Amino acid sequence: MFVNKKEEVFIIAELSANHNNDFDLAVKTIQAMAFSGADAVKIQTYKPESLTLNVNNSFFAKRTDGLWKGKTPYEIFAEGSMPYDWQPKLKIIAEKLGLIFFSSPFDFEGVDFLEKIEVPIYKIASPEINDIPLVEYIARKGKPIIISTGLADLEDIQLALDTCFKVGNNNISLLKCTTQYPAAIEAANLLTIPDMKQRFNVEIGISDHTMGALVPIVAVALGAKIIEKHFILDRNLGGIDSKFSMEPAEFKQMVNDIRNTEKSFGKISYDVPEKDKLRRRSLFTIKDIKIGEANTEKNIRSIRPGYGLSPRYYYEIIGKTAKVDLERGKPLKWDDII
Repeated sequence: MFVNKKEEVFIIAELSANHNNDFDLAVKTIQAMAFSGADAVKIQTYKPESLTLNVNNSFFAKRTDGLWKGKTPYEIFAEGSMPYDWQPKLKIIAEKLGLIFFSSPFDFEGVDFLEKIEVPIYKIASPEINDIPLVEYIARKGKPIIISTGLADLEDIQLALDTCFKVGNNNISLLKCTTQYPAAIEAANLLTIPDMKQRFNVEIGISDHTMGALVPIVAVALGAKIIEKHFILDRNLGGIDSKFSMEPAEFKQMVNDIRNTEKSFGKISYDVPEKDKLRRRSLFTIKDIKIGEANTEKNIRSIRPGYGLSPRYYYEIIGKTAKVDLERGKPLKWDDII
């Protein structure tokens, strides 16, 4: 994979707005991410103006339903944005903990800033997949890119990929994503993952907003190589992303389940160890058989264990005679019969 030399599933803890505008809380959250087994922490690099306008009209009005009901887009992004001066400090902290630190930028300014602090990966969020100038600007940096596809149709995805390929950046991964907060499990449509892999021939993962770990684990079983989940120290802290974020114990359990899922894949094998073959059935004498006496259905039977002839030879040996005296409970061998 692009950054994960161990070739394990790359597990991303998304900090998003769960810093709640408290630097110390952001630090403690990143520490918990490392303890919980994440490979990387992802943040978001933007100012409210990167995404919306503070304008009083119907296009930018307060949300009338959903998780952020009663807030304007500008208010939502103002609450969720992370100060730029935190980000290099948090990067140093994360890297000392063994985490990869990267971000989703939302404008050219954000990309330029992230270049200065030398992030190793870029993430493009679902709503930005159709911002082709931004996609191209990021791709020209030559670094691995993870693109979320929750708001993209096939044409959008292909255009974003072609834009990256056109400037020579082929290190692209796609994330299956359901852009609901929180997302309904029946909307996950995880069968899309193997189809995406075959259709686009790039690494596929999932950015998951459902509650719990079921969707990520099933995604891994279907071939996902990247998992992204929102992470929070405690959902009771509140904040715009708290309702669909994982707490440390939940995240740690998910990581363990994913690692065990990977172990369960093993390899393609139909081999049966010789000692295990002895646990199968074979032909035994169930009565004493005298020399010269015929093998019949009454004195030969297929039972466990597997020390005798295979039951496949049952009809072949019925009617043949014993070469020696055979005691009840003896595994039958070819040398025993004529």
